[in-house]
This record gives sequence, C-alpha cells and structure tokens, in this order.
Amino acid sequence: MSTAFELPVGGDAVIRGNIFTARQPAQGIIILAHGYKGFKDWGMFPYTASQLSENYHVLTFNFSHNGVGEDLEQFSELEKFAVNTYSVELSDLTTLLDYVSIQPEFSELPVFLLGHSRGAGVSLVYALDHPEQIAGVISWNGVTNLDLFTPEQKEEMRTQGRSHVTNGRTGQQMPLDVSILEDLDKHKDRYAIIDRLASSPLRVALIQGTEDGTRLRNGSAALVQARPDIPWHQIPGGNHTFNTVHPFKESTPQLEQAITETLRQIDIWSN
Repeated sequence: MSTAFELPVGGDAVIRGNIFTARQPAQGIIILAHGYKGFKDWGMFPYTASQLSENYHVLTFNFSHNGVGEDLEQFSELEKFAVNTYSVELSDLTTLLDYVSIQPEFSELPVFLLGHSRGAGVSLVYALDHPEQIAGVISWNGVTNLDLFTPEQKEEMRTQGRSHVTNGRTGQQMPLDVSILEDLDKHKDRYAIIDRLASSPLRVALIQGTEDGTRLRNGSAALVQARPDIPWHQIPGGNHTFNTVHPFKESTPQLEQAITETLRQIDIWSN
C-alpha cells in the first residue's frame, strides 16, 4: 500500500508521487526517479517500490514536466514534455527533498537516490550538487551523458525550434523544444557527470543488464574507469527494463536480482 501526495511547483505544474511506508522500522529513504518517456506507475516501478519498502520508506514520483497528467497513465501533457529541461527536473528534486526534510517520520534518516536511465543521470547531478543531502546513488541502466538527442533532432530543434521523439509504446510524436538544448549548453560543466564524479567522493553503484544498450554500457565503462571504486553490478541477460513490460505482468529474475543488489548495496553503505 502507498499514500499519494502532490507538490505544486508553479503554474499548473505538479509533482505527483507515492510514499511506500517501511513495513519494519525504517533504516532510510529511497527516492526512485523514472527516466526519459517514463513515469512512476510504469511497469516495474510500483512493484519495485513495494519490494524495497521492507526496511526503507520509498518515494516514487512523476517529474512535473514528464508529460503524464492527472490520470497518471497517459502522456496528456505533451507541451510540458516539450520543455522538460534537466534544470526543471533538478528543481523538482529540490522540491521533493524539501518535502522529505519536513516530514517528522523521515527526520534523521539517510536519503538514497535510485534512478532508472535518464533518472539516474539527473540523480547523479543532484547528488553532486547536494552531497550533504544524499547518502548514495544507485543507477539502474543509467545514463552518464545527458545529451540523449540525435543529430537530426538537434538540428531540427535549433533551426525550427522544435523536433519530436516517437514513443515506441503509444506511437505518440512527443515534442522537444530548443530550450532543452539551450539548457544543456548553458550547464555543460554542471552536467558533465563523469568529469565531476572523477573528483568526487560521492557514493555511487551501477546496476545494469548485460543486454542494455551499447551506448549506456559504454558510458558505465567510462565511469568506472574514471572511478574504479564504483561497483558495477551486471545482471546477466537483463535488458533496459530488466525484462519487464508495461502494463506490468510479473516480475523477472533480472528485476529480482536488481532489487536484491540494490538492497545489498544500500545495506553496505548503511553499516
């Protein structure tokens, strides 16, 4: 069971989330960040949050401009998606962490960020910006380079102000405005994850399927080369969603291994 919450972030934008309360005395808080074209109720995320909440409070949430609206299942807010910059998502995490900090049941508990795909990249930047707030970051099939856009998309964004990306599941053409590229350009140093982590003591662990995309796996290899102390747990046969689908049908051995490795890693950091 989970408790829903909403946090207004200006205009008609809202962070919608759920709190999965720990079934045992809580040892910490895990904040689960979805990725690009993702949302908190996609496939594996509610199940994952429930499984992680034995000894941890777990928060899932939708970034305010992820494109999913009030019904929580449909990409009905595409104009928000069009301007969903990394700065917006980092601001959302600030709002969420501020909310966590004033909840009496969460006080004094360490906070861990668990990000999937793009959500891992955003979590890493946030933790690098706020090392005093975050006890560690777990990256599930995470990005290390925040530029996710094709040369064709970037050209179209710069010349016409807008491009599109296809949602493979729904078939929707999802808009991408040039403000996303402008944000990448403006904060190039801030978003240089591997460069920043190379000189940071931030605790990070990578959990990745052996069948995840080549680009993401190459990014992980580059990161652990820069920071050899970062563990890279590889899940045999695991794809980008650990072999799960949406709507969620059942767990998979790959997802179960990712959950087990996550809890094991956080336990190591906590003891």
